Amino acid sequence: MAATVAPGERRLAARPSTWLVWAGMTAFGVFLLGILVAVVVDSFGRQWFATWLPEGFTTDRYAEAWDRFSLGEVVGVTVGVALLVVVISVLVGVPAAYVLARREFPGKRVVMLLFLLPVLMPPITYGIPLATVMYSFGLGRTLTAVVLVNLVPSVPFVILTMTPFIEQINPAIESAARMCGARTRQVFTRVLAPLLVPGILAAGILVLVRTVGLFELTFLVSGPGSDTLVVAIYRGMTAAGGGEARQLISAMSVIYTATMLAMLVVALRFVNPTQLVAQVKEARDDD
Repeated sequence: MAATVAPGERRLAARPSTWLVWAGMTAFGVFLLGILVAVVVDSFGRQWFATWLPEGFTTDRYAEAWDRFSLGEVVGVTVGVALLVVVISVLVGVPAAYVLARREFPGKRVVMLLFLLPVLMPPITYGIPLATVMYSFGLGRTLTAVVLVNLVPSVPFVILTMTPFIEQINPAIESAARMCGARTRQVFTRVLAPLLVPGILAAGILVLVRTVGLFELTFLVSGPGSDTLVVAIYRGMTAAGGGEARQLISAMSVIYTATMLAMLVVALRFVNPTQLVAQVKEARDDD
């Protein structure tokens, strides 16, 4: 007589790939957590070479890294550049996305493809020509150059994010507003803007994170006084040796991670992903 198998057991036996996926995710999580813990411990350790744990713990590495690499100025530059790139990207990208979403014109697909290229291509492929242009105009190693090169992938990113969002809004809403006497600017600022706020905030957060972490473009045109934190870490790492210098880099890495998390927490304070999805669904239902 054949033994009966419970439905749950049959499901587990029939899908061994599920266990492989979970095993892989667990291994990746443990590996990533181990790296983060090692960096944090190294940043606080006095000496750590052949033992499991450092001989002692101290916060001196953070103070030394802060003074030696002028991290106060670097963090200020990082936050300032990121916020400026977000603001300019939104101001340029949202109107451009509206035109692409509402207008039909010859070569529209070619324009969309051109906007897609900086997002898909590795930054180094167009970063070197960009840097050459910046240095030719005397903008190399300046904050202006850092902002401009970061706008190249950020503006298309906002356009590609906002275009489908605008397309989901019924054009009849705009037509009704115009019939009531509203001008184009009033339609955009008073009718569309409130509906686009969730998408704008979401695009702004993504651009913020992307700008803070973008290394290649910033490295090619930045210099003393215009380095962002990720570039400063690289310069410190290439100039440092082993031992205590390595621990200074670990301290800088922890500061970089903490800065990223702080910016994300502040941004998500104003944008709740769950509310974002609900508002998008609500806008669709209203249309």
